[in-house]
Amino acid sequence: MRRLLVAFFLFSLFLLSQKPASHEFWPGAAYDPAIPTFQKVLGYGAGEQVSSPEQLLRYLEALAAAAPNRMKVIDYGKTWEARRLVYAAIGSEANIRRLEEIRRAMHRLSDPRRFPETEARKLIGGLPAVVWLAYGVHGNEISSPDAALLTAYHLLAARNDRMTQDILANVVVLIDPLQNPDGRERFVHHFRTSEGLEPDADPLAAEHNEPWPGGRTNHYYFDMNRDWFAVTQPETKGRIRALLDWFPVLFVDLHEMGSDSTYYFAPEADPFNPHLAKDIRESLEWVGKNNAKWFDHFGFSYFTREVYDNFYPGYGASWPCYYGAAAMTYEQASARGLLMRRSDDTVFTFRDTVRKHFAASLSTLETASRYRERLIDKFYRFRKLAVEEGASEPVREYVFPRSGNVTAVDKLADLLTEQGIEVKRAAGHIMVNGRQLPAGSYVVPLAQPSKRLIRVLLDKQVPMKEDFLKEQERRRQRKLPDEIYDVTAWSLPLLYNVEMLAAGSTTAGQFGVVKAGELPKGKLTPASSPVAYLVPWGSAGAARVAVAALREGFTVWSSDKAFTQNGGKYPEGTLILRTAENPASLSEAMSRMADRYGVDITATASGWVEEGVNFGSRYVHKLRKPAIALAWDRPVTAGSAGHARFVLERQFGIPVTAVRTAQLATGDLGRFQAIILPDGSREGYATTLGAEGARRLKEWVAGGGTLIAAGGGAVSYLAAPKTALLAVRQEDRVKPGRKDAEEENKEDDDSEETEVPGKVFTKQEDFDKAIQADKELPDPVAGVLARAKVDKEHWMSAGAGGTVIAMVDGRAIFTPIKLDKGVNAAYFAGPDEVVASGYMWEDNRKQIAYKPLVIVQREGRGQIIAFTADPNFRAFLDGMNVLFLNAVLRGPAHTR
Repeated sequence: MRRLLVAFFLFSLFLLSQKPASHEFWPGAAYDPAIPTFQKVLGYGAGEQVSSPEQLLRYLEALAAAAPNRMKVIDYGKTWEARRLVYAAIGSEANIRRLEEIRRAMHRLSDPRRFPETEARKLIGGLPAVVWLAYGVHGNEISSPDAALLTAYHLLAARNDRMTQDILANVVVLIDPLQNPDGRERFVHHFRTSEGLEPDADPLAAEHNEPWPGGRTNHYYFDMNRDWFAVTQPETKGRIRALLDWFPVLFVDLHEMGSDSTYYFAPEADPFNPHLAKDIRESLEWVGKNNAKWFDHFGFSYFTREVYDNFYPGYGASWPCYYGAAAMTYEQASARGLLMRRSDDTVFTFRDTVRKHFAASLSTLETASRYRERLIDKFYRFRKLAVEEGASEPVREYVFPRSGNVTAVDKLADLLTEQGIEVKRAAGHIMVNGRQLPAGSYVVPLAQPSKRLIRVLLDKQVPMKEDFLKEQERRRQRKLPDEIYDVTAWSLPLLYNVEMLAAGSTTAGQFGVVKAGELPKGKLTPASSPVAYLVPWGSAGAARVAVAALREGFTVWSSDKAFTQNGGKYPEGTLILRTAENPASLSEAMSRMADRYGVDITATASGWVEEGVNFGSRYVHKLRKPAIALAWDRPVTAGSAGHARFVLERQFGIPVTAVRTAQLATGDLGRFQAIILPDGSREGYATTLGAEGARRLKEWVAGGGTLIAAGGGAVSYLAAPKTALLAVRQEDRVKPGRKDAEEENKEDDDSEETEVPGKVFTKQEDFDKAIQADKELPDPVAGVLARAKVDKEHWMSAGAGGTVIAMVDGRAIFTPIKLDKGVNAAYFAGPDEVVASGYMWEDNRKQIAYKPLVIVQREGRGQIIAFTADPNFRAFLDGMNVLFLNAVLRGPAHTR
């Protein structure tokens, strides 16, 4: 026993000897004991545990309480789960005393039309640079929030440190320590319940591998680093308000990446968005070179100009660039816990990752301090040049006629103003490009400081450089992954499917200024002794009226055919609420809903129509109060499920029952009118539901249910021969020079012979052809807006107009359904029209033409509705809402 104790003692000494000699995050720093440490407040040192949102906030407020003259904590919103969103303002005592003065000064500089350059120069000379450091937008990227608080501690506590004092004097530091508290809480809960006796570095350990949906996203499973211009989530809304309150000249978004990597910082990778200011790269070089200096000093590995681009304007590292900041992302290899073993068997700690983000944060602030005046000057010149460009370029205004889906037009105008863009509303009719547009139409002048943001959000196409695209085509031919990081299209008028006109001159007329949040109200046109109330279908407002009326117990009908009454034309889908079958409160409810949802409602004193169907026609269907089940959990893609639930619950007020996917094979589905299968893995659906699940779904549909597949993966599962629920098939790739994949597959060699007939290659092309796969799916597409035509004779297309715009990503292309099996309610346009915006491989463009987007198949008394592209992608495809709501709301009315 004694020998064992001695051996254990010697082994312990050996382990201690392997620890680094110093645990200093910033070697040589001396700290003021009056500023509390992690240990004092939380009971552990920085980087020793993964802090929860509550612990992070507690420590932040302890720092502010210890140094109230140098730090303020400011709330900017709440999450869906009611957690506080805050940022801390840190600076010298002098700068914190004049914090409001600095904020107002940045607002003065933000509009060069009202602040001449001579005065601006004087102001810039005495202003500190405002810098925003944003941490933890992805809840399971765990190191940056702890690094945020370590940065705050160092700025407050470091003594006799010239670099820190210069930062405090020259910079107002705004630290957003945790952008996604809900996702962080989800990860921390998982991690703590998975921990064992000691931290486990094995990548297979449970503590490193989260269950569905993981902690990356927020409550509704949104990746908030894609939401910056769509502004769908409360976290994003609050941050944009805060940024436009301060106009920080530097913005850094700190992330994590794969554990086998090192550290990434700017400059960014190609492609470079052409609407970014050219001199932003100079600012990124300043920051990058200083980061490299400190990383070299500490011996940290890093890389730049790879992987992470700024092309998509929905990143935190790109959106601030369009008001005039230099914005960038930092990426640290993730430990996803306290220890992580890389594939080369080296082990690193959570503490290591915290330290690198901390070092990068301080280095960035040092750069801002050094280039203070030039950064502020660049901000002012960016906005001044934007005004000048907008006043001289061929397009002077973008104009949105207030017609068609007016609630979408109103929402788009409101979205622009929410992002600091000036929008005007016409008080009367206006003439644009020879057309008379109705009162209420919106005008967006380009001669304003937000001109570059306007262009990047509204232009139909944002091009990538030809040399970059040629390189992607070369890589594709070699079966190498492309270097396009995210979607290639996002034009808001296309996403909303609303008309936009480009005007070459200033529009004459009387206009009011549009203010964020002040949406136009609808009106109720009364009638004496009304027999019904009519709500034209085709807008989000009409759908909200339908849902609200059903949930309040009113009886609502919807017409599959258009009709004309009292000279008014009512389109397919129009809602009819008859007074005879509704309570006396109907009139008050219609007035209230018109006002609240911005939709016009007409009371009619007669059921007689001049053209079309009457209210009692067989084409008029009674809507049912929604009872919706949504597949939840693996193999569903968390984003697709969360976005669908958000659209239904938060945008239209439809409650959703989230059902664990596996329980669809065993539970009682009888009370549901519709079941939604979000995008996900075909094989995963097959494994999770099994043969019994497929059988039960088929029986439920045959009994009168509406089964909705929302994405290519779900459609592929339903179409698979073993499932046999949908009479289409997913297509293989058609190779260049062939008409179809079937022609190719006839030549496939399926024999089991050891040898095959020989071939003579006489040229390079023979070899290139021989090395191609015999059978494969189409190459994946990185997010393209595709145009689709709708079948106007089918009830599923009611209110959608002649065309819709879908986001096509991935590689799913399907055969059209045969007429004896169902209807292709929407199908992609021809090869020369299908790409509305973005970049699509030529092979895909040709193959997807005339293939289905929406399929409706009758099955017994029920039906299957299949969307081959997710209609709720990031919840910014407002133009697809009508089709999705036709499936969810009007679909069950067409079953028996």
